Amino acid sequence: MSAYILRRLLLMIPTLLGIMVINFFVIQAAPGGPVEQAIAQLQGKGDVTSRFTGSGEANAGAQQARQSDQGNGNLSRGARGLPPELIERIRKQYGFDKPVVERFLLMMKDYLVFDLGESFFKNARVADLVISKMPVSISLGLWTTILVYMISIPLGIAKAVRDGSRFDVTSSSIVIVGNAIPSFLFALLLVVLFTGGSFWKVFPLRGIVSEDWRQLSWPALIVDYLWHMVLPITAMVIGGFATLTMLTKNSFLEEIGKQYVLTARAKGLPERRVLYGHIFRNAMLIVIAGFPAAFVGVLFTGSLLIEVIFSLDGMGLLGFEAAISRDYPVMFGTLWTLGLLGLVVGLIGDLLYMVVDPRIDFEARGA
Repeated sequence: MSAYILRRLLLMIPTLLGIMVINFFVIQAAPGGPVEQAIAQLQGKGDVTSRFTGSGEANAGAQQARQSDQGNGNLSRGARGLPPELIERIRKQYGFDKPVVERFLLMMKDYLVFDLGESFFKNARVADLVISKMPVSISLGLWTTILVYMISIPLGIAKAVRDGSRFDVTSSSIVIVGNAIPSFLFALLLVVLFTGGSFWKVFPLRGIVSEDWRQLSWPALIVDYLWHMVLPITAMVIGGFATLTMLTKNSFLEEIGKQYVLTARAKGLPERRVLYGHIFRNAMLIVIAGFPAAFVGVLFTGSLLIEVIFSLDGMGLLGFEAAISRDYPVMFGTLWTLGLLGLVVGLIGDLLYMVVDPRIDFEARGA
């Protein structure tokens, strides 16, 4: 077991490196990088230029820039009217005075010691930003994944046992309707109904805790936190259990028809023991295989609109804002965190295989 875990940990290095290489060079090719963003900001706010140069230098250099820009192909159209020295200082400030390969190698060197750098536009360390947003994203991802599995697995088993019955047809209709409703639309409905919009004011609308949470006792703080989580978690769960429910049902149906189940029943074993003592382990393997992807997907990509609607400042919103503003350190820092966490959770998912079915031995197979 230890040898298998060690091999998987070592395999994470080239995998994570490949993720960063592909995304780094794809993002570099996208137009409107940090330098262009900074230039646009300077041109839109006249007083901001003085942070880099004196007003006299800016005024004197503006005419020089306009004269030299006509024959200088290195300056973008958006940079016309700014002193070339100022543009060069911006490029150097953001590290764009170095070749792209050198910038990538320097970034990966820092990432090896978990130095994620500083944000271009937020005046904060990327690691601090990620850590500050992580509790919100973990809360959404963890509670949503747990509730989806707690609902989907028993419901899928019940549907498989009662395949073709009225319960199966009715529950399938409800699951299909729930899956057809986008999470953000259901979230808006919950806001209108339960946050004092038009009907009842039962749940809070904003944040993960109340503004005075520091003054609350521990029991009151836990209740306050859970009360804030009810609506966003409900909105995310409503459309998240359909696929897993049908996957569980189909997996159990496939196992129910196999020879070992018929043999167990022929021996006179109780149906409950056949179901949970024999079928469960084999049928649950494919369900457990999807746990890492489900958790990471909800954690980072499935909660952006929910965070916006309920004013939850999490990783989804952080990554979206970084992509819009071309804040490369934040983009790559969140990507590094996402990739590393996804690989670790994937390893945990493989280990869960052996918990469900001890007959599985990855090390014996040379995996």
